[in-house]
Amino acid sequence: MKNSNLKSKGKLAGLALSLGIVGSLVAPRLMAADSVTLQLKWVTQAQFAGYYIAKDKGFYKDAGLDVTIKPGGPDIAPPQVIAGGGADVVVDWMPSALATREKGVPLVNIAQPFKKSGMMLTCRAETGIKKPTDFKDRTLGVWFYGNEYPFLAWMKKLGYKTDGSAGGVKVVKQGFNVDPLLQKQADCISTMSYNEYWQVIEAGMKPEQLVVFKYADQGVATLEDGLYVLEANLKDAAFVERMARFVAASMKGWDYARKNPDEAVKIVLANDSSGSQTEGHQKTMMSEINKLTEGSNGKLDMAEYNRTVKILMGGGSDPVITKEPKGAVSTAVIDKALKLMK
Repeated sequence: MKNSNLKSKGKLAGLALSLGIVGSLVAPRLMAADSVTLQLKWVTQAQFAGYYIAKDKGFYKDAGLDVTIKPGGPDIAPPQVIAGGGADVVVDWMPSALATREKGVPLVNIAQPFKKSGMMLTCRAETGIKKPTDFKDRTLGVWFYGNEYPFLAWMKKLGYKTDGSAGGVKVVKQGFNVDPLLQKQADCISTMSYNEYWQVIEAGMKPEQLVVFKYADQGVATLEDGLYVLEANLKDAAFVERMARFVAASMKGWDYARKNPDEAVKIVLANDSSGSQTEGHQKTMMSEINKLTEGSNGKLDMAEYNRTVKILMGGGSDPVITKEPKGAVSTAVIDKALKLMK
């Protein structure tokens, strides 16, 4: 009886294969896509176009992945999300990731899609601010939730206290808008080359009414949108392999965005459930974002990493990070991903 059952199952399997059917009893693992949850650093916008494109165009599906993309926001800190088990991988800036790692959440950089920094400080020209030494006793708008670290490193380099005391700078917590500058609540605000600067322009101000300080020009630019996972997960070979497929498909998405910016914007807008984004602004953003990802294959430039670490460790008695990180970068995922990209 037992042999008869085995023969029957064998015949059924053979029939299924001959008909081109792969049933759940025959090969269930061939049909199941591996799930990946990605937490973004900010709301749905062209800053994350590569990931939305990879999902929309089927690049993730082709890689055997079922990817969930979770938008961020002003009160969402990616390190907290991944530490709480809410994501497998997050987009974060390196200053935030390294500061978080030193505080006990072992984030590891597995890929670096953004090669360049887009961070700036934008000031009203009428304030008379023309150079960094003019920041003394001024009010500056700053993002928090991990975004403040590049700013703090710069202020420490300049020798300014950020507690509002005389001779230093007063910090205003900047939200999801550029109102502090428009309403003259701050002399300068934090802006990105691809987003808030253009919000100011779209609000009616002209470039000649503004003075812009690019972090890159000030020697304090740090690495921005990278992909980070928890260190313990990298001990799992299956996780590393899954992340390699994710990174390879994501970089394919970024390449598509550079070649098809208008279509990329349409895909981003289709995924914006808030409906708050406009096509014109997203087209501008996509153009500027493509400048930051151009030439990137996802592999972290260690010279840029070391420069970022040096900046964060600077600033005298109160640096952003107090010691050189150990194990904060892994090439295990990107090395496999680069082979998949060939």
